[in-house]
Amino acid sequence: MSEQHTYRVIVRGTWDGLTEEARTRLLAEAAEHGMANMRFCEEGSLTYEPAPLKHFSMRYVVVSDAADGEEMAGAIAEDRAERALRELGYGFGALKSTVTDLDTMKINRKAASRR
Repeated sequence: MSEQHTYRVIVRGTWDGLTEEARTRLLAEAAEHGMANMRFCEEGSLTYEPAPLKHFSMRYVVVSDAADGEEMAGAIAEDRAERALRELGYGFGALKSTVTDLDTMKINRKAASRR
């Protein structure tokens, strides 16, 4: 069995070709998708600002083989984002992801004398 790593992935995109119905729904639900509601989870967390209604981000937790690396984790998250956005009926442009491998991330701790 290969080693599994946990990745945090931020998928960013731009709204594109939104229908009036989709635009109205996004504006009505904007408070539920603001900065205070950002979180990383397997099903994804959508965040955006209503004015201007232009960009969005989705945050994912992806667990996959360490040998596949960050590139695969990003592709998995982008695929999840595309599926979710299509199911919701939201038009979007090209997606771009930023990946952090939580298993290799170095945490710098302050020395006790500096606290």
